[in-house]
Amino acid sequence: MPLMLVAISIILFAVDLTTGTAGISFSDALKLLFSPDRTTPAWMTMHMFRIPRVITAVVAGIALSVSGLQMQTIFRNPLAGPYVLGISSGAGLGVALVVLGFSSFFSYNIFSPGNSWLLILAAWAGAGIVMFVILILSIRIKDVMTILILGIMTGSGISAVISILQYFSQESALKAFVIWTMGSLTNVGNEQIPFLLAGFIPGLVLAVVVLKPSNAVMLGENYARTMGVNIKVYRVLVFASTSLLTGTVTAFCGPLGFVGIAVPHLARMISRTSKSNILFIYSILIGTSVMLLSDIITMLPGAGLILPVNAVTSLLGIPVVLWIVFRRKRIFT
Repeated sequence: MPLMLVAISIILFAVDLTTGTAGISFSDALKLLFSPDRTTPAWMTMHMFRIPRVITAVVAGIALSVSGLQMQTIFRNPLAGPYVLGISSGAGLGVALVVLGFSSFFSYNIFSPGNSWLLILAAWAGAGIVMFVILILSIRIKDVMTILILGIMTGSGISAVISILQYFSQESALKAFVIWTMGSLTNVGNEQIPFLLAGFIPGLVLAVVVLKPSNAVMLGENYARTMGVNIKVYRVLVFASTSLLTGTVTAFCGPLGFVGIAVPHLARMISRTSKSNILFIYSILIGTSVMLLSDIITMLPGAGLILPVNAVTSLLGIPVVLWIVFRRKRIFT
């Protein structure tokens, strides 16, 4: 089954490279990947736009899926997702403060969603502040469900502040912020990919580090303690990993819903196991495929239009979430 998922990911990767407003065949795409002539419009389209977009889709799919798996493991809640701690809301607040709160001090073009380093840095800073608060709470509070509730309350409070900023904002600034909240994979260029990976790779490494203790935590924190797991250190590593992965994707792509909730359940359904290391691999492969498929759908092949990626991921993820809600058998074994 993993080999089949790898094959599906490779096929979707290739299809995504050929999908866009300008049609490029598979053979032409392959030639353009290794073409020494960098002056043609087709080469520019492939290397300046499509390759960064596809790489961003892969990174986003892996990051959100792994984050969701970690949140569902540590909270033992089937509906926990990467945004449950308020990390996404923190990133949104950072962007809202810049776009809605200080837009009158800058020209509107600076706030073009995804193209402005100011927006990305603001989102990163907002996510980082919330991450720091959650890490402090995780050290001082023993009950993980209390941390979950505090995270949800934090997200709700931040959303309220954002709503106030929206109410008093200018029309052009409000439009820019709303477009950012729709999510996009097309605004990350070659110069931004290294910074995207700089946040993604450390978060993924931390996720690998906590794989072994995650198996014990799934059976309960008390059991994990008897197995020698330091719960405080485990929480810090998990929250740091989730914050880096989710915060980075949100900063560069905007909020992308339902991927983190749905993919881990698809991984459990397909793999038929609860072992963290196996679920980790399946989540990576399925998350990659889901985001590549979402990106292909957003391009509306042949229509010359681009849909908001957040809308597509929501439409793909909602049926899975509904299946979780109405499913009677236990999610965790």
